Amino acid sequence: MPDTITGPGPGPGASAGSRQPVCRVADDAWSLDHHHRIRHAVFVEEQRLFDLCDLDEHDDHPATIKVLSVRGREPAGAVRLYPLDADGVRWQGDRLAVLPSHRRYAAGAPLVRFAVRTAGELGGELMVAHIQRANVTFFERLGWRRDGAVEIYVGVEHQPMAIPLQPASG
Repeated sequence: MPDTITGPGPGPGASAGSRQPVCRVADDAWSLDHHHRIRHAVFVEEQRLFDLCDLDEHDDHPATIKVLSVRGREPAGAVRLYPLDADGVRWQGDRLAVLPSHRRYAAGAPLVRFAVRTAGELGGELMVAHIQRANVTFFERLGWRRDGAVEIYVGVEHQPMAIPLQPASG
């Protein structure tokens, strides 16, 4: 898969001249396609964490929110989030993926902030994630804390982390 993906348009909030990453819920065919293509490029092709596909049962669950980040007109990154309990108090953030050509533009931080804000706006009180050890400092800079011992997931060490969610204001 190419490192940059172009298409008919990134949707609301992005413009052809905008170079700042803009995040949006992937809720149409174009954005969902690119959300999944980015995850495949990072987790299957680049990192080889999964053999054929990184999709799992959470991708088909109606409560799962898929997010796409776009820089200019180029999809740059993806993340997904979903509630862990019926009342939506605890949320999981995972499958954070940024294409290599967009990493130097700090495209990951807006995705994480968007996921945290979205879960908080939906009544969440805590978000958890399993972070590859190389990315722990990045998450700590965004306000996350370590939350338990290192675990092995798909053969790679991951640090459980958590962040309290802010209630929606106003």
